[in-house]
Amino acid sequence: MRGQHSARLALAGAATFGAVMAYADPILQQTPGTFGLPGLIDMPTAESAPEGTLGATLFRFEGGLRMTATFQVTDRLSGAFRYSRVPDVFTGGSDLYDRSFDLHYRILDEKGWRPAVAVGLRDFVGTGIYSGEYLVATKTITPRLKATAGLGWGRLGSNGDIGSPFGDRPPLDFGEGGKANTDQWFRGPAAPFFGLAWQATDKLSLKAEYSSDAYDTETAAGTFNRDSSLNLGFNYAINRTASLSGYYLYGSEVGLQFNLAIDPRRPVAPSGLETAPLPVRPRPTRAADPEGWGSDWVNDPEVHPGVQVAIAMALENDGQVLESMSLSTTRAEVRVRNERHLSQPQAVGRTARILTRALPSSVEIFVITSVASGIPASSVTLRRSDIEALESDAAFKMLRTAEFSDPLNGPDEGLVQTPGVHPRFSWALTPYAEMSVFDPDDPVRADAGLQLKGRYEFAPGLVLSGKVRKKLVGNLDQSTRVSDSIVHHVRSDLVEYQKEGDPALHNLTFAWYSRPAPNLYGRVTVGLLERMYGGISGELLWKRVDSPFALGVEVNRVKQRDFDTLFTFRDYETTTGHVSAYYDFGNGFHGQIDAGRYLVGDWGATFTLDREFANGWKVGAYATVTDLSSAEFGEGSFDKGIRLTIPVAWVTGQSTRTKVSTVIKPLNRDGGARLDVDGRLYQTIRDTHQGDMQIQWGRFWR
Repeated sequence: MRGQHSARLALAGAATFGAVMAYADPILQQTPGTFGLPGLIDMPTAESAPEGTLGATLFRFEGGLRMTATFQVTDRLSGAFRYSRVPDVFTGGSDLYDRSFDLHYRILDEKGWRPAVAVGLRDFVGTGIYSGEYLVATKTITPRLKATAGLGWGRLGSNGDIGSPFGDRPPLDFGEGGKANTDQWFRGPAAPFFGLAWQATDKLSLKAEYSSDAYDTETAAGTFNRDSSLNLGFNYAINRTASLSGYYLYGSEVGLQFNLAIDPRRPVAPSGLETAPLPVRPRPTRAADPEGWGSDWVNDPEVHPGVQVAIAMALENDGQVLESMSLSTTRAEVRVRNERHLSQPQAVGRTARILTRALPSSVEIFVITSVASGIPASSVTLRRSDIEALESDAAFKMLRTAEFSDPLNGPDEGLVQTPGVHPRFSWALTPYAEMSVFDPDDPVRADAGLQLKGRYEFAPGLVLSGKVRKKLVGNLDQSTRVSDSIVHHVRSDLVEYQKEGDPALHNLTFAWYSRPAPNLYGRVTVGLLERMYGGISGELLWKRVDSPFALGVEVNRVKQRDFDTLFTFRDYETTTGHVSAYYDFGNGFHGQIDAGRYLVGDWGATFTLDREFANGWKVGAYATVTDLSSAEFGEGSFDKGIRLTIPVAWVTGQSTRTKVSTVIKPLNRDGGARLDVDGRLYQTIRDTHQGDMQIQWGRFWR
């Protein structure tokens, strides 16, 4: 009878779709469900958030707690990471703290009579407590009303199933997570679900759904009553970023949810708050300035030093450093370190404007070389006449005239170092925050305090740097959990460093950056490399300025530091190293593969994919698989995580290269652990090369 009843419901849902009429410009926008991704309540829809949207939801009801972070990776692909608490599911009444990943892909767009269609995987890498798959369609009926119907498997096929069209579903022990449950996908009983969403006002939408989730685990634990398959809910938009949702669930429970949605391409602070650049100064005619257009000035020993000082002062006011300069009758090269502007083309454009105001009229060719960590990373060659002619035109026209090259491939016409540039000392005292999440005893812990950073540059590429932290408030040192790893604790003793390392000398290193040959970059770093390890790290990187591909190799000999993070060490030492391949896929997607030996001695590879926006926002994910067995690695089976970088300029509107970065890891285990050394070459030089410069070239005239 249950199957016949469900079949009738499915036919009713199909009839609803058959009766709809096509029209344009729906008012109702997608909203998140209780699992974070676009949905009704517990059931998914076939919708997607705008591309690039970052979302976060916090859902609480009697059956548990769900915190979900989402990212609209492409126009069609959505991803989610979830941390949940499911109460009383284990013997003895203990709670399950679950970490899970979801994927949602929109196969078809809504068009005419055709609904949007999507397929999804819920909890496909995790304990399996929420594991399920679905095929769903969503159709606009009126500008304010949408209907959704779909078929679910796993948990989404546990209520009102109509059979197992693709075979039986093997059992899954949700007490052991970390592996993709591929043998379960779209297997076992399938059940229909459907629902409606209605835009009541500009801010309020109402939802109703028939759920195909039986909540077997929660009802068996006795913490949740499921008296009905009907769920009702609302979503109220507080502003363009935040909304509040409320639900009446399964005839017995009430749930509340807070939602955030951030578009990285829409900054908090408006654009244009930074200081304006100097205007381009057109050259006078030859008749008005015969000396400047001639070549006699080259023989005047006071011209070059005077021009160099003037350019250096103007660049200093703009947050840049003129490291060296060469000057001839028709060509000038300036090697410039950008210390302020997040966008390198903006720094290049401002430098070009300054050059038009300082150089004699006969100098037509400007070579602006970007310097990173004391080494020349790339050169942009511009014609002065193009700068004068195109100042009021779109930036892409200037891009068409620009030539990118490796500085080592250009002529060496007597570069002169700017007086007083080296040695150079800089320091900063800033606040810091450190957070620990997913500890079952206390899911969120955090410290906050002050961080003192110093940097002393002896000469180009020779850098002494360090960082000291002092906690002011926090509870990271109050964790009672002890690592149960059966391999050496190369990372899982982090809590011991948090307890004993206050104040903490996080790193103190001497680094040498070099250019051994064209397209080749080098780094050697010695000292206290990071919070847990000291030693020596060496790296070589091959990358052409105009190529999306790069190849690197790194070797490290390190020893583990004592928990007090001062100058003493523990007995453990090891050699690690990786061969790395990098590729810029375009449209902001960057891939990286690192293969080699990790800190505990395991061999394997790390696969990383990042989506980076032109304004500096970056969202990515990585996974590391090594020859360490699941039993040795422990819960989670392999290392994985999500990376997030937010530029401070996005919040303040002011020019700054400062970024805030974090890595969200479900677990802190010892397998697949890599050395965390500052100044790796690819990230050091990448934003000065042609690919990144072209993406951000729109800020050339800013």
